[in-house]
Amino acid sequence: MLDAPPVLSRFSDLKSTLRSRLLASPCHEPANDWRLGQESEARRKRLRKFFPEYPTPAAVLVPVLDRGDDLGILLTLRSSHLKNHAGQISFPGGRIEASDSDPLSAALRETEEEIGLCGDQIDVAGYLPDHLVITGYRVTPVVGFIRPNFSLTPDPTEVVEVFEVPLSFVLDERNHVPAVRHFKGEDVHFIDFPFGHHTIWGATAGMLMTLYRTLRGDPA
Repeated sequence: MLDAPPVLSRFSDLKSTLRSRLLASPCHEPANDWRLGQESEARRKRLRKFFPEYPTPAAVLVPVLDRGDDLGILLTLRSSHLKNHAGQISFPGGRIEASDSDPLSAALRETEEEIGLCGDQIDVAGYLPDHLVITGYRVTPVVGFIRPNFSLTPDPTEVVEVFEVPLSFVLDERNHVPAVRHFKGEDVHFIDFPFGHHTIWGATAGMLMTLYRTLRGDPA
């Protein structure tokens, strides 16, 4: 077995550490805000123009599996025929509908619709801060531990594949690959996670980075 990456080796119990550092309720102050703190005021204004003033509320489930000395994160590969985020790696989730009482109910509903994972198989642990998505959404990530002997039934119209990434992979800084993408005349800096034949990028990679910072105990 490979040696644990430095950040992972500091945690004697990842599960309890994660529980203790998650938010108890949703925080609608976005964690990413394009990480503008080091940008010039002029560039901050330009980048913020990419986002609507009133983004559409959405929620995702960050499904966590207990693997003994490690945790696993479930991710989906979205169908190439979808209107939004087609062919991308994502957490199960979607927009918050009028019938949803809160982000949690939306995340659980969408998770059951997309991958057939029922709410009674999920032990909700807490929340990560919201993330703004360039397609116009403000996403609330709900973190939940998946109970043993769970079953999945992916909806083939929405999900091509469900796969698992070890949390130790996410926590290993050697897997944080800087990337630059061009959007409407601006260079925007990201972190990608190349994993096997997949590349996890965009909002999903941003949420994984927030999870990484949360476990490190970094300031908000």
